[in-house]
Amino acid sequence: MRLRFAALARSALLLGAVAMVPVGTAGLAAVDASVSPKFARLFTVYQLVKSHYVDQTDDDKLVKGAIDGMLASLDPHSAYLDGPNLERLRTMIDGGYAGLGLSVVQDDGAVKVVAPMHGSPAEKAGVKPGDYITHLDGKFIVDGDLDEAVAKMRGEPGTQIRLTIYRPGRDAPFDLTLTRAVITLEPVTGKLEGSVAVVTVNEFSHDVGRLVFDQLRKLRTASGGKITGVVLDLRSNPGGELDEAVALSDLFLSSGIVVSQRGRQAGENMVYRAETMFTGDAVKNTPVVVLIDAGSASASEIVAGALQDQHRALVMGERSFGKGSVQTMIPIDAEHAVKLTTARYYTPSGRSVQEGGIEPDIRVPQISDPDARKRNENALRESDLRRHLVNEKGVDDKKLEQDAKADPRFKMTPEELKAKGITDFQLWYALETLRRTSRGGK
Repeated sequence: MRLRFAALARSALLLGAVAMVPVGTAGLAAVDASVSPKFARLFTVYQLVKSHYVDQTDDDKLVKGAIDGMLASLDPHSAYLDGPNLERLRTMIDGGYAGLGLSVVQDDGAVKVVAPMHGSPAEKAGVKPGDYITHLDGKFIVDGDLDEAVAKMRGEPGTQIRLTIYRPGRDAPFDLTLTRAVITLEPVTGKLEGSVAVVTVNEFSHDVGRLVFDQLRKLRTASGGKITGVVLDLRSNPGGELDEAVALSDLFLSSGIVVSQRGRQAGENMVYRAETMFTGDAVKNTPVVVLIDAGSASASEIVAGALQDQHRALVMGERSFGKGSVQTMIPIDAEHAVKLTTARYYTPSGRSVQEGGIEPDIRVPQISDPDARKRNENALRESDLRRHLVNEKGVDDKKLEQDAKADPRFKMTPEELKAKGITDFQLWYALETLRRTSRGGK
C-alpha cells in the first residue's frame, strides 16, 4: 500500500485520507500548449500588478495568492502548503507543539470548532464541537486569517489565552481562559465498563490499528477473558491515515471489502480488503457498537461504513460529517507542496458518504449535554463547506436532517440524567444495548 499521511492540520482543518506521491520538477514545468494562452493572461495580470499597483508588491506574495486562488476554486480540501504550513503540519501530527488542542475551520469568516482533542486544555476547559471563537484575548477575529488565529492560539506551555465563545443555544457569548500545554497525541484510549470494552479512537495517526489491537488484548486480560461486547467510539474523530482506517476495520472483519476509491487516474482506483493483518476478527462473535457523530469524518466514516455494510457492528449516535474524498500530497520541493483531491471513496456496498455521511442504525442524541441539541442543529458538515464535491447520486443533506426523527424515548433532561449518574448518554445507551444483548435481550 502507498504511504498515507494525516493530511490536514489538527488545529486548522479536518484530517483526511491522504497519499504522498513524488513528482519530478520537469513534469511540473511542462505546460500543455492548449492552455498556454490562459497562463499568458495570468502572467499579463501579474505584470500589470507589478507595474501599476499603488504600493510595491512582493513576488512571493503574488505567486502564493495566485496558487491559493487556483486551488481554492476546486474544493475545500485542496490547498497549497508552503514552508511554515508544512512545518506546522508536521509538528501537529507528531504532537510536539504547545497549544490548546483544537480542530477548527473557518465558517463564513468565523472560527468554528470541529472538535477539541481528547485530554487537551480545550476539552478540559469545556470547549465543545460547534462553538464559534469570536475573540482571542479580547481581539475580534471574525473575517480574519485562519492561520493567524491558529498561530495565536499556539504558544509557550503554561501561558494563558482568553477565548470568547458563542455557543448556539446560549443567550450570550462567554469567556474561557485556557492554559497552553504541550499537546501529546493519545490516539487510542480504553477502559472496561463491567464486561464491555470501550475503545476510543481520537484520530487515525500512525499505528492506530496496532494500538487498538493491543488495547483490546489488554482489556480482555483485565476482564478475565470475558469481554461480552465492544464499544468503538469514533465520535469527534476527524480522520487521518487511510491505511490505519483499513487496519482498524480489519480487526473486526475476517474477509471482504473494507473500502474502495475511484479517481480520474487509473492509479487512483483501488480496493482495500480485510487481510487479517493481526488475527482476523480480534473479537470474534463479540457484538460491537460503533459510536459516531457530526464530528466523525473521513477515516472514521470508512470504518463505520465498512462495519455497517458488513453487518459486523451496530452504528449509533448522530449522522457523520460526510467527507468522502481522498487527498494526495504532492511535494514540489523541500518547502512547498500541493494537497489535491484525487479520488472519492466508497463503502463495501458501493455507497459514497460524500455529503450525506454515515446514517446510524439507531439515532441516539447526546441528551446529557444541555447544549448538544442546539449545537447539533448547527453542526458543521461537508455539505456546509463552500465548493464541496457533490455526491454523484444526489443527496439532499438538509432533508436528511429534517427527516431524522429522534426516538421518543429520548426525552429525559440533562438534569434527570445527571441525577441517575449518566453524564454521557450516547455511551450509556450503547453499553445498555450490549448488556441487554449479552443477557439475551432481557
